[in-house]
Amino acid sequence: MLRQYSKFKALGFCLRFHTCPSMKTRQRLDYTNKLILAPMVRVGTLPMRLLALEMGADIVYTEELVDLKLIKSIRRLNPALGTVDFVDPSDGTIVFRTCAEETSQLVLQMGTSDATRALAVGKLLQRDISGLDINMGCPKEFSIKGGMGAALLAEPDKAALILRTLCSNLDIPVTCKIRILPDVDATIELVKKLAATGIAAIGIHARTRDERPQHRPHPDVLRAVAQAVSIPIIANGGSRDMHKYEDLRSFQRECGAASVMVARAAQLNVSIFRPEGLLPMDDVIDKYLRLCVDYDNAPHNTKYCVQSILRELQETPRGKRFLQCQTLQQICEIWHLGDYCRRKQKELKTLGNSGRADVEPPEAQAKRRKLEAAANAITDEYTNVICRNMPFLRSTYPNSDHLPKTLLYVHAGREGKTAPAYETQQCDKLFRAICTFDGQRYSSTFWEKNKKQAEQGAALVALLSLGRLEEEPLRENGSLLN
Repeated sequence: MLRQYSKFKALGFCLRFHTCPSMKTRQRLDYTNKLILAPMVRVGTLPMRLLALEMGADIVYTEELVDLKLIKSIRRLNPALGTVDFVDPSDGTIVFRTCAEETSQLVLQMGTSDATRALAVGKLLQRDISGLDINMGCPKEFSIKGGMGAALLAEPDKAALILRTLCSNLDIPVTCKIRILPDVDATIELVKKLAATGIAAIGIHARTRDERPQHRPHPDVLRAVAQAVSIPIIANGGSRDMHKYEDLRSFQRECGAASVMVARAAQLNVSIFRPEGLLPMDDVIDKYLRLCVDYDNAPHNTKYCVQSILRELQETPRGKRFLQCQTLQQICEIWHLGDYCRRKQKELKTLGNSGRADVEPPEAQAKRRKLEAAANAITDEYTNVICRNMPFLRSTYPNSDHLPKTLLYVHAGREGKTAPAYETQQCDKLFRAICTFDGQRYSSTFWEKNKKQAEQGAALVALLSLGRLEEEPLRENGSLLN
């Protein structure tokens, strides 16, 4: 959780990272009888990894990070968040963020096709992780074209060279993750070749390169492989039959594997790692959002993960309101964490860098200052304005005659009052509006995608405040599921 660092505490943070046990003395990661969060693009970021550990996972993998992106990043301590950030110096974006709470259980998965480049990245990262995994199974076109992922299955000599180079020169255990080949004997021979490089374990997805989640996995192949080699086999690919904790262990036994790695089942509900049973969906989202706030997670990444948890509930009124969200604050409002988010963001601002690592090019700094100035100006404009967090959802108004602006305009005419007027502010491609009517100003705190929707939201707040609409069907913050 976000720490209340003073300047002295921030200094203590830096000392803690520089005086932590060396890699030589760090306990070596063990891959036997472990429950593991699989590497998943856009899912395996810091908040989800920390939540998986809280729920009972023994090891967590990052999403696949490409060597070319990592190798040019700059390592920076972020005392405001208590994290280590690897930052792209060209635009200041976070390539990889981690913290001490996960270091001893963290494996970074890297996409690479070059042994020398992979080693350079490994040396850059190894003080902040406990294991390095090479992706040799991803069938995505991006990976294949770059000679990474499943493309390495067709070049076993190159794959072995990469692993051997890393194992011989890094102080942390190295693993790889592959898919099975169409032939069982060929799969066994490949695994033997890779195991001979000195890797600590091998993750195996129980499908071939061309098979997808709708295809049944092949646990019998993993069982044959596990019997043929001595290194730990980590079984992956059984999520379609994983609905509770016991199913994870069942798949592990079926594959004869040392450990089990969970992807989609954990993406849908990460509490599947809990021996005590699954938590309700809203409890999982609440815990996840708090971590996203604590570690300043990117809104688009947060939104993607919550969408995965909601699944078909995205079509409910609350789900539709959620889909309109553009900021972390907006998402938090829907789960009644708006005050928590505002408080944490205020704390970050008092620490000086608002959670950003101190690596920003001049252009990014100028843009950020401009946006912050615009946000402050908007805040000043909202003095003495009646505000409510009320998003405008166009799909709930099939009849254009019943749009909030139209209803408020008609009400003004009936009452013999001046028609409402609107003023709109823009900040970073998002909009808020103030509706002035009968001497009072109204606004929705929900940032909208365009000027028209912002004005409709302000009119909606005015109608509710004037008692011209019933509150119950709208329910602020999308508190109803149905």
